[in-house]
Amino acid sequence: MRSTQFFLLFTIVLCFAVNAQDELPLRIDNSKIKPLQKLLDSSLQTNLRDELASHPEWNDLIVQKKMAVGLVDLSDPENVRFARVNGNHMMYAASLPKIAILLAAMDAIEKGELKETSEVKKDMRLMISKSDNSAATRMIDRVGYDKLEAVMTDPKYAFYDEHKGGGLWVGKRYGGGGDTNREPLKNLSHAATVTQVCRYYYLLANGKLVNQKRSKQMLDIMEDPELHHKFVNTLDQIAPAARLFRKSGSWRTYHSDSILVWGKDSNRRYILVALIDDANGEQIIRDLVKPIEKVLKKPVL
Repeated sequence: MRSTQFFLLFTIVLCFAVNAQDELPLRIDNSKIKPLQKLLDSSLQTNLRDELASHPEWNDLIVQKKMAVGLVDLSDPENVRFARVNGNHMMYAASLPKIAILLAAMDAIEKGELKETSEVKKDMRLMISKSDNSAATRMIDRVGYDKLEAVMTDPKYAFYDEHKGGGLWVGKRYGGGGDTNREPLKNLSHAATVTQVCRYYYLLANGKLVNQKRSKQMLDIMEDPELHHKFVNTLDQIAPAARLFRKSGSWRTYHSDSILVWGKDSNRRYILVALIDDANGEQIIRDLVKPIEKVLKKPVL
């Protein structure tokens, strides 16, 4: 009898552990969540750089610092691997930095600085899933530039750091008129680096943006994007069952995309971020997915 009870208890514990690894946000002991910059993996870095360099058009853009790519392998959440090319090179990122507005809003809601009304919840979803500029502007007006800057530069997150190339920044409404608060390094209104965006998704996946509850709420808002271009266009074809959490942006020659891909099994779980300044950027971002997945499947050197 005791052996049967022990077996049942063991099975329950095992199932719980497996499910905990499948759910988002992840529930991993804090001691095992290391700063992403300390998880740079030389093997993944070499494979990523070699793969990108094998495409002459991409390599030219990388050399000119007109293309940046960040990759986080989440197949084993307790042994995360990170690689990036032009990782700390800040670029204009159009609508991608709306994720900064989402975080600032959630921080304000948690602290009682912003009331979580049905209109606010609707605007947060529209701002992310459809990249609605009017919704984003309403959210900017609600939280204010001072709050946006304070959250991005908060040591808890450090998503914008002048000493590390800048990072995530929103300093202009997504529409005409109004004051601006451009970032100090390049005077950009909507900026990002792939390293900081990768960190954003990494912390989000681990439930560390505001707290576990708010991280889950943010993931719910970012899941099932309603714009099916760039990364999503390709993933719709090759991984239709995967869960996708995403925010992209485009303006003139500037094209950006960021995504957390969460497949049914651990073989397709990763964060991918791309910033490109090229007229063909949207197509390049679509074409990136398959080579990136090839990189992830290569054995560790």
